[in-house]
Amino acid sequence: MLAAATLTLSACGGGGDSDKPVTVVSEDSSQQAATVLDKPFEKPDLVLTDATGKEYDLRERTAGKPTLVYFGYTHCPDVCPLTMNNIAVAKKQLPQAEQDKLQVVFVSTDPERDTPAALGKWLKGIDSQIVGLTGDFDTIQAGARTLGISIDPPSKDKNGKIVSTHGTQVVAFSPKSDAGYVLYGEDATVDDYTKDLPKLIKGQNP
Repeated sequence: MLAAATLTLSACGGGGDSDKPVTVVSEDSSQQAATVLDKPFEKPDLVLTDATGKEYDLRERTAGKPTLVYFGYTHCPDVCPLTMNNIAVAKKQLPQAEQDKLQVVFVSTDPERDTPAALGKWLKGIDSQIVGLTGDFDTIQAGARTLGISIDPPSKDKNGKIVSTHGTQVVAFSPKSDAGYVLYGEDATVDDYTKDLPKLIKGQNP
């Protein structure tokens, strides 16, 4: 089982060899995509704005439901859309009843540009059931920190392009305990999610 999860930052599309992906360090040397945590995370107390412009209380709205949470931004050219598409493709292979149970939440790390309308347009092209959230950056940053995810304020790279540097792991919350008990890194594939989602929906270990 997991001894410790050490999370580093990844600048989506930042380029350069210094951009290290999120790594999960464990005594278990297997290549399994999922890392089951010895000490699950408490679900962040986040009240933000969804893609329809309405208030969304993460804890309240996802209570007792299998939930995947990812922090990213819509202008990301690589990791964020790939991660969300992988989840969306795997989710569509579930029976409709299980698709409806699963909550997938995308929280913006670049809320100034990711307006509700921008989030809605971007997610519509991936999966219209995915909940997109935006709001105050400091609030989002603090919520991510409770999950061990670091987020830096968006900044300009050497080419003048705005990038958001953030942890790229997906956190799965159990419908039984509402605790974040499984982590997925950015290398998780469609096949990984396809195999694991039926178990996550039941609150089982993948």
